[in-house]
Amino acid sequence: MAGNSFGKNLVLTTFGESHGPLTGGVLDGFPSNFNIDLDFIQSELNRRAPGIGEFSSPRKEDDRLEVLSGIFEGKTTGAPIAFIIPNNDHHSEDYSSVKDIYRPSHADYSWEQKFGHRDYRGGGRLSARETAARVAGGAFAKLYLLTKKINIQAAVSEIGGLGMQDAGCRMQDAGCRMQDEEMKLKEYLETIKASGDTVGGIISCIITGLPAGIGEPVFDKLQAQLAKAMLSINAVKGFEYGSGFAGSRMKGSEHNDVFVSGPEGSGFHTATNFSGGIQGGISNGMPVYFRVAFKPVSSIKMPQETLDKQGHPVQFTGSGRHDVCVVPRAVPIVEAMAALVIADQLLNGEMVKMF
Repeated sequence: MAGNSFGKNLVLTTFGESHGPLTGGVLDGFPSNFNIDLDFIQSELNRRAPGIGEFSSPRKEDDRLEVLSGIFEGKTTGAPIAFIIPNNDHHSEDYSSVKDIYRPSHADYSWEQKFGHRDYRGGGRLSARETAARVAGGAFAKLYLLTKKINIQAAVSEIGGLGMQDAGCRMQDAGCRMQDEEMKLKEYLETIKASGDTVGGIISCIITGLPAGIGEPVFDKLQAQLAKAMLSINAVKGFEYGSGFAGSRMKGSEHNDVFVSGPEGSGFHTATNFSGGIQGGISNGMPVYFRVAFKPVSSIKMPQETLDKQGHPVQFTGSGRHDVCVVPRAVPIVEAMAALVIADQLLNGEMVKMF
């Protein structure tokens, strides 16, 4: 099965299923002799872990990282960094009733058409459980980017049409640091949960400290790489950067980013940043920012009409343990994938300079 590896110079390959013994990854191309803070990587995994917050899946996983290779005496050796994350709390019996049913908006049918056989336990390889390995791989990339003074910060900006007034509210604890004005959101999610339904939302992300000249023209544009990374995340339905779709409703005179001189020694800047820090597929030194749209979780606890493998109409009600809204737990995933893209681009530049 193809499609399990991401990147060109820094390559992350993930493996494992939702209800298998473990999930994990291999990160190849990471620089050698690099100090690794495993506590930081674990803290990133903790942000994504299930069982945190009243609107998260109640599945309890420690998500404890175990590094198998590539690190010796706290430093990278240049060899592939292999790691695993054990699955300890999988209830496969919860899914026995769906083995012959094509669940609405799930990939049961499409996967079976392609491969002829599927793991119905929690979605198998298609489960968001796979993203734990992405977060781990992205955490390694983040450590590398910090040495370059590049920072990636994502936050929930909208859930179910309700905007977040506090743009700095990361909601990584799957409940948000509730301010008074955010109680409406909490009440809304409680209503959704009580009805057995789910809801989607939007995550905004900004990359600061990225120098000008990162990215490639034509097919490997920086925004194209970011789009591919984000659209590969479970439940993502949309990506926009800079002015995005709103830019289509502006005039050129309104949208153009005029170049101005920055403070002495800081080079060129633009007065506005509708370009989202990218022009011609290459970074221009301004902050790169984008938004990612997530659909509602497909597993809902409400009766739905669907078909079984024989084509017979059946009524299906979702069971198992699922998020009311996956968006809060997806914040570190968005950051991780962005980190992998930027690190991959930087390492490409370093390889060019070597020759």
